[in-house]
Amino acid sequence: MSAQFSMAQEQSAPAPKVVISAAYSEELLSETTFVGRGEAAAVTDLVARVTGIVTEIVAEEGSLVETGDVIFKIEPDTYEAEVAGQRAAVQRAEANVKLAEIELVRKTELFRRETIAESEKDIAEANASVAEADLASAQSALKEAELNLERTIIKAPFDGRIGRSNISLGALVGPSTGPLATVVQESPTYVTFSLSEPQLLGVLDRLNKGVDDLVTDGESPNVFVKLPNGTLLDEPGEIVFIDNQIDPSTGTISLRAEFQNDRRMILDGGFISVVIEALEPTLSILIPQNAVQRDQRGDFVLVVTDQQLVEQRYVVLGAQHELDVVVTEGLREGESVIVEGLQRVRPGVEVSAVLAGTTEGN
Repeated sequence: MSAQFSMAQEQSAPAPKVVISAAYSEELLSETTFVGRGEAAAVTDLVARVTGIVTEIVAEEGSLVETGDVIFKIEPDTYEAEVAGQRAAVQRAEANVKLAEIELVRKTELFRRETIAESEKDIAEANASVAEADLASAQSALKEAELNLERTIIKAPFDGRIGRSNISLGALVGPSTGPLATVVQESPTYVTFSLSEPQLLGVLDRLNKGVDDLVTDGESPNVFVKLPNGTLLDEPGEIVFIDNQIDPSTGTISLRAEFQNDRRMILDGGFISVVIEALEPTLSILIPQNAVQRDQRGDFVLVVTDQQLVEQRYVVLGAQHELDVVVTEGLREGESVIVEGLQRVRPGVEVSAVLAGTTEGN
């Protein structure tokens, strides 16, 4: 008697109310995210190529420098004196060349008149050759002295940022001292990341491109970076390098994207996310993320049919888009999924559905 009453009560009870949302289509640019690492286009250790006392540290630690900016100065006195001495040696050698040439002309004329032996003319020719060799040697020594004097001024080899100084004012430095500081080029910069072979093939398939197309002007997909704090930089980069073989130890292939990095947000050695975006948008089906549930079989949604019955539908999900998620398999545009009241229903029951955002739904 009570069982019959319970069944009758369940049949007469009003259908549970649920809030539904319709699957809709939108053209989206598909994207794939990978882990990457910032890699400066150039990193150079500044070293002393001559020995001397550091008399001035011009650039402040951490400051931006331009090509040719003076970073360190080494005491030049010794090298200025060496240049002066070598210049004097060149002048002496030039004078000796002139004397040897005059002597050669005189001896050649005397030999023509047959007033001296040929051996004397030969000696004059040899002396002229020696004088010219001495001049070349003196000029080479002068050039080396001038180079050493130039090396007392240590300059930035490219635009970048100077790092921490490893020496102090007044320190004795030389070729064996080690790096005085490091300059890192921050703009442009690279981001290097790796893809497994299936991932690379998947990206190429989604983009409908070949490997060579990824590094061809006008064909490269847009590449963006997401910083560790979640900020997506609005500056796009482009793929400029793909390695020519799979690394057997990791099973991945290395790619490199170049960014202008005008805001200096991509740091050398920093880990960031790399987002590869397709060139053309594709029509995608989307539903609210809160409509998705999961069990041992996978992701599913509860669909309300035209007969107001609940149907469990397993789906294949794609990328998230704001508060919604892309459904690649399992739903058609216009089908209704339950977004509120999921805990009150089960597959096969009849429900009273209210569209999300309507007055009744509120």
